[in-house]
Amino acid sequence: MFSTTNLLRGLAVGGALLGMAAPHAQAQTPDRKTAISANVGLLQYRGNMGTDFWDRSEPDLEVGGGGAITRYLSPSWDVAVLGYYETYKFSSEVRAGDNFEARIGMVDLGFKLKMNNGKILKEEARIQPYLMGGGGFFLSNSKGRANGQDFFNQIRRPEVFGLAGIRVRLSDVVSLDLTTSQHYPFTERVDNLYGSPDDKLYDRFLLHQAGITVALGQAKDADGDGVSDKKDKCPGTPAGVAVDPNGCPLDKDGDGVPDYQDKCPDVKGLAALQGCPDRDGDGVTDADDACPDTPGKAELKGCPDADNDGVIDQNDKCPGTPAGVQVDANGCPLDRDGDGVPDYQDRCPNRPGPASNKGCPEIKAEARKVLNEATRYINFEFNKARLLPSSYPKLQELVRIMNEYPDYSLSIAGHTDNVGADDYNLRLSYDRAAAARTYMLSQGLAPERIESRGYGETKPIATNATKAGQALNRRVDFDPFLPGDPNPAETKYGPAPTISELQKTPTGRPSAGKAPVKKAPAKKAPAKRK
Repeated sequence: MFSTTNLLRGLAVGGALLGMAAPHAQAQTPDRKTAISANVGLLQYRGNMGTDFWDRSEPDLEVGGGGAITRYLSPSWDVAVLGYYETYKFSSEVRAGDNFEARIGMVDLGFKLKMNNGKILKEEARIQPYLMGGGGFFLSNSKGRANGQDFFNQIRRPEVFGLAGIRVRLSDVVSLDLTTSQHYPFTERVDNLYGSPDDKLYDRFLLHQAGITVALGQAKDADGDGVSDKKDKCPGTPAGVAVDPNGCPLDKDGDGVPDYQDKCPDVKGLAALQGCPDRDGDGVTDADDACPDTPGKAELKGCPDADNDGVIDQNDKCPGTPAGVQVDANGCPLDRDGDGVPDYQDRCPNRPGPASNKGCPEIKAEARKVLNEATRYINFEFNKARLLPSSYPKLQELVRIMNEYPDYSLSIAGHTDNVGADDYNLRLSYDRAAAARTYMLSQGLAPERIESRGYGETKPIATNATKAGQALNRRVDFDPFLPGDPNPAETKYGPAPTISELQKTPTGRPSAGKAPVKKAPAKKAPAKRK
């Protein structure tokens, strides 16, 4: 016989001592899924002989003991196997002298619905209400007197139960459980009386219990940092890395870069720079920045280069160099031939020449005279594009001049008088210019340096009314020009006409006025017309 008050006081003290013994463990959770419980309790009966449900009039009550093994399923559900044993006595309130004494055991399987599931209450809440339901077996040896007759019954019957409980978390491993459950064994033989005025089919029992629950096992710590996976806010921390109580790597300077990855662990910096500072924000750490207070380029050790020529501003003697221009170590444009004209403006960067001639050597007066007068010495067979041998010396002289001035190109333009059909004259003028070009190519000149074209009878320099004038109009012009300059023939005469253009004009002849000038490609003549 025990006092209920003394019973509960003893359970509380015992639970507190167990809690102090394992202060760092985790109560039943995904980390520690199994728990065992030890309980003391008392039964209360209701049946044909009467009831003592919720009756506290007795100063001393019979108590029993039990236990449970519980397994964590999810934040909301656990499954438990429960057992309880008690010797219970009851004297009838209906018929004097009737009574029974039963040694009662119950073994049940129950499913527990927890309120501390993270939705209603936090999983680590100190007060944790729950409900449980299930069923199992009711075992009893019952003896006594019913309706004036003695009886002795051995009972082995199924039962169902429902339970409400509160768990008080005393520590991270130990909890105090207070529960009340109602059990329905499928029998009326406990009191050996059958039937009742209120048509209750079975004897029923209330079971009030208080107990201590201890969670078993070790908390999971996948990354081995000493912080359980449940509490670890930084799972997967590399082995050997120092962590804080939340399992996150230490970050002494508070810059968001953990110390083990921080190349500057004592100075707040940027994650993009592995925790190192960058005062001027140019992406180069201060320790590597030769100009730490002025934004610059990484390839120039953090120093600025306003004109993007690869020479930092503080060393650049020619700031403002145009983009893409090659420069020397001082940031000044290259001048390979040393003529004072930078290469990017020099039409002849490998040979010196005056700025007035775009950095190219000027053709000497005697050579230019030969070029200007060469037309008088170039002769063809009558009405054909075949050169007369008398033309060869002059053409060879022109080749020598072109070899002396390798940066220049040569324009050859053929012309005729107005005798004959317009389209025939146009073809003839082109073929004669082409014949001169072919001969000069045979003497070793590069094809891209010579361009030939024909103007037919469209650009006379004298009247065609006289034989002398016609002779002057039958000519081949030779004009040198620098790369990038317009073709001199186009400058003087305009674009060379085509046969289709001749056919479009009413007279069969284009206007004698100059056509708009087109700029010829540098150092490359257009393909010959056939």
